[in-house]
Amino acid sequence: MSNHDFGKVGVLYGGKSAEREVSLMSGGGVHAALCSQGVDAHLFDTGTRSLSELAQQGFDRVFIALHGRYGEDGTLQGALELLGIPYTGSGPMASSLAMDKIMTKRIWLEAGLPTPGYVELTAESAVPAAAASLGLPLMMKPPHEGSTLGIVKVSEAAALLDGFRHASSFDEVVLAEQFITGRELTVALLGRGANARALPLIEIVAPDGNYDYQNKYFSDDTQYRCPAPIAPALAQHIAEISVQAYRALGCEGWGRADVILDAQDRPWLIEMNTSPGMTGHSLVPMAAKAVGMDYPELCIYILKEARCKVARTGQVQG
Repeated sequence: MSNHDFGKVGVLYGGKSAEREVSLMSGGGVHAALCSQGVDAHLFDTGTRSLSELAQQGFDRVFIALHGRYGEDGTLQGALELLGIPYTGSGPMASSLAMDKIMTKRIWLEAGLPTPGYVELTAESAVPAAAASLGLPLMMKPPHEGSTLGIVKVSEAAALLDGFRHASSFDEVVLAEQFITGRELTVALLGRGANARALPLIEIVAPDGNYDYQNKYFSDDTQYRCPAPIAPALAQHIAEISVQAYRALGCEGWGRADVILDAQDRPWLIEMNTSPGMTGHSLVPMAAKAVGMDYPELCIYILKEARCKVARTGQVQG
């Protein structure tokens, strides 16, 4: 397939989530890259334009450069299935599961994959018991947000309720998670099914160990080591469990697993991103570059994988 055979391509970006600002950067980068390769690409902001407008655009396929709710959580993927428009990344089910950090953990634990212990919280009254079970420090997270939004590390019992209240301001449910001290790694993943593969590991070294929203997207002080300086056998093991985690959720196209490597060199799966960032600070393009795939090539690869994922069964028989 030549780059001109994609037809009219929509780059879906912006959206309505708390990660809108990042999505605008991702979408702008993807759009420019696709245009540079001769693709008839057009930006479409799902935060300001309606689904009916999307249906009227006549897109032959779309590149989803949305992050967070209403773009990465399966809702848009389901709408695209109904519209019959091929799209990049995972389908409705995998997108929804990966966006829910609690459901992700349930599936990984069922699959025998390593992920930190957790407690699901819906009320302040349950916080002390969760802390007693998980120990301190612990993490408080809104399970349906990304880009570290709403995440708090709680190191002292006196700060538990404030941590819960902050995380719950982003979500109706809070994930209290065992804190794992160690090295922050991320694993970019491409493909689907038996063909899914991991790109070289990246180690993230953030100022004061704080890889927050600012350090993730805007700071030049965060260091990225790619390939991560890890023994080859251990790096291979981390890549393998990341691919297993990706497959367990039913992901496809592309994604990114976040991993903590503890002091005993044990990897712990933290979360799966099904529509990772594509900004100047983003990690999937960095990993792709390490294997000789530049940013435009990566965008073309992802776009080629676009398809509707829900099987068509034909007419319903009366």
